[in-house]
Amino acid sequence: MTRLVVFIAATMTALAQRTPATREFFYVGGKYSGAPGSEAMTGQMYVEALRPARVTRKYPLVFFHGLGQTATNWMGTPDGRPGWADYFLAQGYVVYLVDQPARGRSAWNPAVNGQWQFPSLAQVEQRFTAPEVNGNWPQAKKHTQWPGSGPSVGRHGDPIFDAFFASQVESLLSNAETEALVQVAGSALLDKIGPAILVTHSQAGPFGWLLADSRPAMVKGIVAVEPAGPPFQNSLVNENAARPWGIADVPLTYDPPVRSPDDLKKIREPRADGPDFAVCWEQADPPHRLPHLAGIPIVIVTTEASYHAFYDHCTVKFLTRAGVRNTFLRLENEGIHGNGHMVMLEKNSDQVAARLQKWIVANVK
Repeated sequence: MTRLVVFIAATMTALAQRTPATREFFYVGGKYSGAPGSEAMTGQMYVEALRPARVTRKYPLVFFHGLGQTATNWMGTPDGRPGWADYFLAQGYVVYLVDQPARGRSAWNPAVNGQWQFPSLAQVEQRFTAPEVNGNWPQAKKHTQWPGSGPSVGRHGDPIFDAFFASQVESLLSNAETEALVQVAGSALLDKIGPAILVTHSQAGPFGWLLADSRPAMVKGIVAVEPAGPPFQNSLVNENAARPWGIADVPLTYDPPVRSPDDLKKIREPRADGPDFAVCWEQADPPHRLPHLAGIPIVIVTTEASYHAFYDHCTVKFLTRAGVRNTFLRLENEGIHGNGHMVMLEKNSDQVAARLQKWIVANVK
């Protein structure tokens, strides 16, 4: 407990020193559920709004966290450094941080919402903090950026890992339920705040595609950091069918129209792009297009050592074949090495944020 308090205090001090800002919160979405006399609000989404002393950017940033996480991912790192929220405040952006519906400060209701899941200690160590120890993908051994030192870095018992693991929370078991809730609440958020740039991470990747589909005029750019994938079928963990709508678990608007996932005929590529990459599933010819996403600046960001390095190229190909132009930013090709999946918390987090800022300035007008 003492260590956690020290980390939080250090982060808040750094925030105060770097970027004066105002802070407020509100909820969007939600509806009354339950019998008369025992109603509850369900489906609402907590939003924290941070404003720098001087706003210099045209569009705000909306940050969506991934599985097992909350908005604290963006607020600071487990070793006490300021997070990406503070970095982008310093660049003059208004920043919105959300807790997904039925997660964290967005209440889960047992009478309405589905089952929970919780990331295991072993999963967090393998996929997030210490893949170099027992990651089962080719790039895992390149991981060097998790903060800390010593024989237990990135694993339980190390104070920085313990601070991170303390922040993990329960998530809805159903991706489809989560995506449907976020599409409603996220659309309400855009209706309230106006046009914005979306920053998604991991499980939140489909949120960007779904909100661009429901509010295409409001989404001015999407920064998709290792978005959930690959299309149609899992990789590495298992090869189960997943994301039946290609890049989402719930319907997207396709042209020609798609009434059910069965209309999206899928085929597997004959071979991988290389020995360290997954073989992708894609749409058969002629592919259905995603007209609401076309024209929105999109960047797919993949780190050097994450399990996403094995298959994110499949999401890039899927979007391209669906008529959605996008930039594929592999960080090692930008001279940024050693990062894993939780890149916003790692030692060089500001360096990565600076590269994202460069892309935003060059592409979002």
